[in-house]
Amino acid sequence: MGFFALSERYAGLDAKRDPLAEIDVIVPLEEFHPTLERVWSKPEAERKSRAGRKPMDPVVMFKTLLLGALYNLSDD
Repeated sequence: MGFFALSERYAGLDAKRDPLAEIDVIVPLEEFHPTLERVWSKPEAERKSRAGRKPMDPVVMFKTLLLGALYNLSDD
């Protein structure tokens, strides 16, 4: 892979009208952050300790679920 290979790949996808890029422009997913935060995250009172992995961003998890639904993916 060359230095500009990734940017050339993105340019090629944009030229083919990549549906994921169009969804990213049309749907403001970051506006869902407060709602997703309330649903996804545990309240601090319920957490046993602060040890362990930090929780994933709820918007990233929401995007993952959308991709799974759009492309008929599943996690066995």
